[in-house]
Amino acid sequence: MGSEPPTGSANDPPVAVELDGVTKRYGKTAAVDDVTLRVREGEFFTLVGPSGCGKTTTLRLIAGFEEPTSGTVRFGGESMAGVPPEDRDVGVVFQSYALFPHMTVGENVAYGLNFADPPEGTTRDERVADLLELVDLPDAADRDPENLSGGQQQRIAMARALAPGPDVLLLDEPMSALDARLRERLRAQVKQIQSELGITTIYVTHDQEEALAVSDRVAVMNDGTPEQVAPPRTVYREPATRFVAEFVGDNNTFAGRVVDAPAEGAIAVDVDGGDETLRVAVGGDEENGTERDATATRSAEVGDRIHFCVRPEHLRVASADGEPGPEADAPAGENALRATVASAEFLGETTRVTLDWGGRELLVRAVDPLDGAVTVGFDPSDAHVIEVETQ
Repeated sequence: MGSEPPTGSANDPPVAVELDGVTKRYGKTAAVDDVTLRVREGEFFTLVGPSGCGKTTTLRLIAGFEEPTSGTVRFGGESMAGVPPEDRDVGVVFQSYALFPHMTVGENVAYGLNFADPPEGTTRDERVADLLELVDLPDAADRDPENLSGGQQQRIAMARALAPGPDVLLLDEPMSALDARLRERLRAQVKQIQSELGITTIYVTHDQEEALAVSDRVAVMNDGTPEQVAPPRTVYREPATRFVAEFVGDNNTFAGRVVDAPAEGAIAVDVDGGDETLRVAVGGDEENGTERDATATRSAEVGDRIHFCVRPEHLRVASADGEPGPEADAPAGENALRATVASAEFLGETTRVTLDWGGRELLVRAVDPLDGAVTVGFDPSDAHVIEVETQ
């Protein structure tokens, strides 16, 4: 943790922003701890994590609002040590938007052009008009910011940040104050704008769904360091640590001891807190197109401790007597757990059901209501190994 493993190939875009062993301390507390990251040109890169994990401090270090205690921030291979924010060629959109109330929308967008010429030889007025068109507010130039909705203010703040034509766009939780439906619409619009411009974008959010929806790659932050840096599908399907598995979406995590480890096929695990022996597959799921890192499972031996997870949508439900129940299909594969419904939350398309399995919780997604005793099962290939502790 704390550094990004080598990724990509010679054909990947050049690195636009790099953090090399960056640490930021306030007294004895490390807000950012030995972080190494590389953001490629034109990439939409997201820092996601809970409050206090260091994601906003990392963004401020990139912007130049904070100086590292140690380590180096580079833009295009050039160190930014001692370079003030106004000379870093970045545009920043803050959580509060910070629009100037005494200026019109057009004057707000043009504000950054007081310090830099419009890009590509356009005039000041042309640049403002182009950006208002880009954010789908072409007739708003003469309006007062206070008469705009929250979503419109967010788009104007983005247009203002883009006005000087920065090389890097930094977004610090710009949609956290908006309602859920508006956030969904705007995140799609932000991604579209970023794609059209091809601008390198670093986005900070605590919303895991938002991070998965808009990003080319995600860095999941915890205690000042990234625990995993990968494309959204990899982060969701193949979490590198237990923290990532439990933070990004709902998950069921298990720990136990390996009791059978054949050269080929699934290993068998006696799970803590249960009487069942569960099987976890080695390798990938070709049918669903996933690529799993099977190193951990192949190296597991009898007696090793193992941690693995199964997403709620991979648990299939049948009635307690094994007959097809509300979910139509009996448990698949070699794994079946008998549990009792503890609670249920109706979410519209699905119901999030909490099961009591021998005193511990299991989560499952169901289409129809569940009640009483049930059997849940999962295929060994639907389990993902997080960690193996060798003897």
